Amino acid sequence: MKKLSALVMLTTFTFCFMLNPAFAILEAKTKKMPTTTILDYINFDWWKKLDDPCLEKYIVTAINNNNDIKTAALKIEQAKLNVLSTRAGQLPAITAGASPLLLKMPESSKTTGSFAFPIMASYELDLFGKNWDKTKSSKKLLEGAIYQTQSSDIAVISMVATVYYNIVALDKVIEIQEKLTQDREEIYKLMKLSNDEGIASTSDLIAAEKSFVLAQNDLLDYKKSRENALNALAVLIGDSPNNTKEYQRSSLDELNIDFNIPDEISSDIIVNRPDYKALEKQLEAAGIDIRVAKKEFLPTINILGLLTFIASSSMGSMGWNNSLSLLGASADLPIFTGFVRIANLKLNKNKYEQLLQSYQKTNLTAIQEVNDSLYNLKSDNKKLLNNIKAYDIQQKEYDYAKSKYNTGVISKLDLLQQRESLLYMKKILAQSKIDCYIDKISLYKTTGAKI
Repeated sequence: MKKLSALVMLTTFTFCFMLNPAFAILEAKTKKMPTTTILDYINFDWWKKLDDPCLEKYIVTAINNNNDIKTAALKIEQAKLNVLSTRAGQLPAITAGASPLLLKMPESSKTTGSFAFPIMASYELDLFGKNWDKTKSSKKLLEGAIYQTQSSDIAVISMVATVYYNIVALDKVIEIQEKLTQDREEIYKLMKLSNDEGIASTSDLIAAEKSFVLAQNDLLDYKKSRENALNALAVLIGDSPNNTKEYQRSSLDELNIDFNIPDEISSDIIVNRPDYKALEKQLEAAGIDIRVAKKEFLPTINILGLLTFIASSSMGSMGWNNSLSLLGASADLPIFTGFVRIANLKLNKNKYEQLLQSYQKTNLTAIQEVNDSLYNLKSDNKKLLNNIKAYDIQQKEYDYAKSKYNTGVISKLDLLQQRESLLYMKKILAQSKIDCYIDKISLYKTTGAKI
């Protein structure tokens, strides 16, 4: 009976082990892989240097609530489970069971009852390292998934910032357009009075009315664009668009225009881009898969063990003498499988070539994107400085016209037309300023947040 109790305990332990096939050990090993927090790889310190608390708040909210960021994190968990599943193939498989039996022999009316406890173990001897290569391939894919997630998260955060700054620009443009519309209305009214007195022609009156109507339409378009941008920001930060009226943002006038533009950026920086690293890991995994496909042509060596205890209907008769044990091995080499292994090898080689082409294209595209972003930032920054000078000149013209109006040299209509030119210049300056910010975000993204 002591042997039977020990056997039941061994069977229970083995069965529980089978339900969780070394997952605790494997998962612990997987968790040892180096991890980086999202605040690290999106270079949150870089965003802090922009000194915009509102933007920082939206970035943190997006990190916590954005659906794409959450989906990317789930893909990493999926890749980890794939590593665990693949690595489990390197371990022996153990099964245990219980089988009640009834036996009646020929020419006998007596039926004998028995109870069997079979324990079976099988293990594929990884003599050629095929299963180990499968595990290495899944690890490479896990690393690739981590880098792909980082690339996706950087893209999401860049989009949040881009949309945010467009909203900031639209706030300023709408403020200017409202003043411009008021001036257009006043010009129209003055033109109408002049026309009634016969001073202004009807064509001038029609032109003034048309300009007033177009200014109203432009104001509506700007407000519509801002509403759409606010809704887009809500989706990016995982919030309801119904809450957009509560969204805070900085004023365009508060934004710093010192962009600290580097003279040049080494092309070596692309090797640190997450999307580049992700393709690199995928390429390495594909190379390992080719090696695995080649090893499929080699024999498979299996070790099989069987231990069965049989107890009669009177449980006391069960003992070590009532056991059946078996230990054996086999070497299997498929002779013909319908060219499946050949096709699988060619398929993996084809996959490798596709990834290689994508890898080389990403290399070239990344260099182009970095160069374009840097050039755009430099060019738009020069344009911004020129627009600041142009605005200062326009401001002087308006101040001069204002002094002439105060002395009665020009009419109010002339003054309003000068102010209209100044407001137009303000709109151009606002857009020019935001263009530089968007260029800077683009440079951040194309360098993989490494600037």
